[in-house]
Amino acid sequence: MPRVSKDKLSVKIRAIADPHRRQILQMLAKRGKNSVDKSTGLCASDIESRLKITQPTISHHMRILSEAKLVTSQKIGQWMWYRRNETEIRSLAKALREL
Repeated sequence: MPRVSKDKLSVKIRAIADPHRRQILQMLAKRGKNSVDKSTGLCASDIESRLKITQPTISHHMRILSEAKLVTSQKIGQWMWYRRNETEIRSLAKALREL
């Protein structure tokens, strides 16, 4: 597994510093809990309804998580679909254990 550089690690740590973003990552880890009939991931409206925060706020959080490469996104029809990037999550966990 590739090591996380210090600059990339800082971006990832800032991304998970926010409680809502940690909640989003936890929600994305659960299987079969979405409205678009997929086994993993969530659409933006699923996240919005579960966290009870506005769509612009969801977009802000998802942009930060995407920039940190902790989530991937894909447009499916009218829905923006998000999944955890498990490789990056594992890499981050390893880097944190090594601190």
